[in-house]
Formats: sequence, structure tokens, C-alpha cells
Amino acid sequence: MQSFRALFEVPLDNTTTTQIPLTRIQKLIGKRMLASKRTKPCFYLERKADVTELLGRRHKISKALGVKITSNTFLVRALALAARRYPLILGRFVNEDTDSPLETPFVRIPEAINVGFAVNSPQGLVVPVIKHADQKTMAEIAAEEKALVAKSRSNKLTLEEIEGETIALSNLGAYGIDTFFGIVPLPAGTILAVGNPTHAVVPRDGHFVVRKLMSLSIAVDHRVIHDDYAAKFLCLVAEKLEDPQHLL
Repeated sequence: MQSFRALFEVPLDNTTTTQIPLTRIQKLIGKRMLASKRTKPCFYLERKADVTELLGRRHKISKALGVKITSNTFLVRALALAARRYPLILGRFVNEDTDSPLETPFVRIPEAINVGFAVNSPQGLVVPVIKHADQKTMAEIAAEEKALVAKSRSNKLTLEEIEGETIALSNLGAYGIDTFFGIVPLPAGTILAVGNPTHAVVPRDGHFVVRKLMSLSIAVDHRVIHDDYAAKFLCLVAEKLEDPQHLL
């Protein structure tokens, strides 16, 4: 059977109507995204991170750890550590529609920092989850990321491997996208959207230098998180990416 993605990699001949059945995972993710868009009043923040040092040291770090470190590995690690410092960023609004005094709305902060990251598979977009990411080393995150990506692209992910995310990551830098905003997954309160690192001339020590800047954008459920708290969280993510030593 032709893959979901392959159907759209050739021009249509305009002679037939194409119907594409959704996979079980696509149905599940689609329902969650629609419910999130309908129910979460989000606001959006963006800032740049200077990732010159991080990208320059990536291969050296990979060699030292004995495993390939990708940009996503750094991002998952930075997200997890920043969320541990600002746990409300993981919060989820509960009982929003109740009128009962016995079931007043509240914010639930999960115990685990589970980072879901978007993967473009032959079956469409899937979001595997790295559980307890803040408790794992860079090498452990890299190895798990590699295994989950491989399973995503061979359609072997289990429901357990796409459930339980408490914060999300979407990285479109590989496609040359400079900046964008994601849809917060239903179980989470925040998603980080990452663009392609681009060269920019910036002032430093009285001179102008060329650096690589990466766009970091977050969408945040405003019922749970205020703008200043989200801003501090995003700044911490950027700070950790700007100094790779903070991630090791």
C-alpha cells in the first residue's frame, strides 16, 4: 500500500477523486488537536537563541558521548530542565465546564516531565514521547530519540509511546522554516516550536560578529500560565541552549 505521505509527493492527475483512510494514530492525534484548538485560549511568545556554540560543539559532544546528538536532543534536554525549574508550564486546566461547587476548576501539574516531539513519518505526523526526560542524560535522550524516530518511520509505535506527554516540541528547522507557532497538544499546557538557525550580524564587545540564531516560539494555555511566567521559562530554555555546558 502506498504511504500516506507518498500520495502527495507526485502531482495529481485531476481525473479521479482521492480518498485517504486515516491510520489509528492519525485519528487519535487529529481528535486531540481539534479539541485543543477549540478549548485552549493560547497566547504566543517568541525569542531568538544564539546557538553558535551549541551547533559548533555538536559533533565533539556526539563523539564524547558515543551517540549521535541531534538538534532535537539538545532541545528536549533544555525543555525538560527548564520545565523542572518552572513546573507550572506543564499545568493542565481541569473541570473547566463544571458549575458544581464540589468540582471547582483547578490546575493539575503532572509528576513527570514527558516531552513529545513531532516526527514526519510515512503515515503522517506522529508524536512519540520521551518519558521522564529531565531524569535522563543527553546520551540516554539521544538513544531513545533515535529508537522512537525509527519506530515512527516504520509504523511500529505503540499507543504507550505516543501517550503521556506533558510538554511538546515541534522542530521544522530541517525544512528551512524560520519561525512558526504550534498547536498545544490536549494533554499539555505548552508547545515549543523551533525554526532553522540563520546567520545574523549582532553586536558583541563593541564589534559586530556573525552568529547563528534560532527562533524559539511557544504557545501557552493562558488559563494556566501567565505571560511573565512563560517569558521566564522561554528565556531559560534559550539560556541553556546558548551554553551547551548547561545541558551536559
